[in-house]
Amino acid sequence: MTSNRSSGRVEWEGAFSQAGGGRSRASANDSSRVSRTRPSRAARPGLTAGAAQISDRERAVVATLRQLRIATAVQLERLHFADVGARERRRVLARLVERRYLARLARRIGGVRAGSAGATFALGTLGQRLTDGTGPARGYRIERPWTPGLAFLDHALAVTDVVVQLVEAERRGRLRVAAYHAEPGAWRRFLGLHGAPETLKPDLWLHVRIDGCDDFWFVEVDRGTESPRALARKCEQYRRYWTSGQEQHRTGVMPRVLFTVPDAARHGVVVDTFSRQSAESWPLFAVCLATDLVERIAQGANA
Repeated sequence: MTSNRSSGRVEWEGAFSQAGGGRSRASANDSSRVSRTRPSRAARPGLTAGAAQISDRERAVVATLRQLRIATAVQLERLHFADVGARERRRVLARLVERRYLARLARRIGGVRAGSAGATFALGTLGQRLTDGTGPARGYRIERPWTPGLAFLDHALAVTDVVVQLVEAERRGRLRVAAYHAEPGAWRRFLGLHGAPETLKPDLWLHVRIDGCDDFWFVEVDRGTESPRALARKCEQYRRYWTSGQEQHRTGVMPRVLFTVPDAARHGVVVDTFSRQSAESWPLFAVCLATDLVERIAQGANA
């Protein structure tokens, strides 16, 4: 895989599996069929014809920010500039900012001495228009980007880092990132209790291929800020979404829900929350340290 690939590629491939397993394998002996569904226009990260004058690498950078909304210069370098030096990375990003495909946000990451490596980027006004994307803090109208609050920014960059780690693991041959959607593309609207409308808001939806198997995940990047009660409500909503059958109808499988956590203490809190859910929903959930993310994904959704 070259560094010019778009980390925002999307392909939908549904397969049938038991709830909570999140994995399928298609073979000649399988009785379960595999269906393919074309994504909607909003799910496709490609650029329109108006971006014909930018390079493939620049297109890939813009497509990534269409999906993830916020990334640091270092994260973009790891995704798209592994084969060139920092000088080329700076040149490309500066050109995209100048042409309003990207916007450089006011807040830097890493302190005042971080320099250009600490810069953060979102889609600029032209980038939003060409990709049908959104600004740094969701929203659905084209508008001049602004810098979100520190808590929001910290969480958004942690979500971006999940994708960065997986793409790098793909380069090492550990797995293949077949598709992903970040917020709001990962959100699911469904009818919950008594037909009341609800919106499930995962941080990421992932489709990963490992050794001929397709694994599907909803990822929650937990920063240790939510109370156990809030975590329990989130788990209960995932259970309601699973029992609604909507995801199984849509893609053929209910993804496993993976919580990544910052430390061992938080790991214990999340596991305790899982244990208080109904026993039938236990296989739906998994948890790992953020530092163990790639290893956990590589083990497979049924591990």
